[in-house]
Amino acid sequence: MDVQIDANSGFCWGVVRTVEIAEELLKSRDNVHVLGHIIHNPREIERLEQAGLRTVTIEDFPSLSGSGATVLIRAHGEPPATYQEAFKHEIELVDATCPVVTKLQERVRKFFLDGYQVVVFGKKNHAEVLGVRGVCHDKCIVVLNAEEALEQVDVSKPTVLFSQTTMDRPGFFKVRDALKEKIADLVVDTMESIATDFHAKDTICGQVSGREKKLAEFAAERDVMIFVAGRASSNGKVLFNVCKDANPRTHFIEGLDELNVEWLENATKIGISGATSTPHWLMEQVRDSIQQHVAA
Repeated sequence: MDVQIDANSGFCWGVVRTVEIAEELLKSRDNVHVLGHIIHNPREIERLEQAGLRTVTIEDFPSLSGSGATVLIRAHGEPPATYQEAFKHEIELVDATCPVVTKLQERVRKFFLDGYQVVVFGKKNHAEVLGVRGVCHDKCIVVLNAEEALEQVDVSKPTVLFSQTTMDRPGFFKVRDALKEKIADLVVDTMESIATDFHAKDTICGQVSGREKKLAEFAAERDVMIFVAGRASSNGKVLFNVCKDANPRTHFIEGLDELNVEWLENATKIGISGATSTPHWLMEQVRDSIQQHVAA
């Protein structure tokens, strides 16, 4: 049996950077915390917790005040209010926000201050989107699809569309095109030439979107695919669906304990892939377990 791990899977560079910062802090300091789960993968969280990392919420800041605690800002980023709260309680923050997310926040802030109606294609309560909402005082419209955009966005106003960095590009284009069509219809309905100011900024991470085509090709070549990711991973859900569309015999697991060997029946080529928050060591465990089953 041929068992292969997708060469393009594993941590994106933003997650690699965040985990490396956490590991360096744990080597040199005691009392290291992270604000929210460092990544959406429970197995990697367990590994870092064993090394001493503790997960906290902003509600824990008063109890950390004066304790000498270091709090890591994860790759998803945080709204300005978080930094203000940390300053209030004299807590040292180490900012590991992914630079792609930082750039998104900066662009949203600029358009907001310029008077634009900000629309974000994403999940309203996703950690990254909470940070984006914070930089424009929560005065933005968050939509999951074209239908929500058509219902909620007033295209007679100057409008800019952004995306959560881990959303799917085809979905973003559907929202963009729906708003463009709504603007065109508005021009026809008013029977006059009106000035419509609309910008669509594709802020989806290139590492996320770039994986979709390669993952589909890899999955199509395998008899069975095992997709490994945390269930809370937005990126994991997107990539799993890409994998499932390319290969119906795709199975989602969060950890090795969920692997069902019956899925492998009559398969000679097994593929393993994962989200940008899936550690390579976990996919290796899955590969080794499958190989051990075959050898038994």
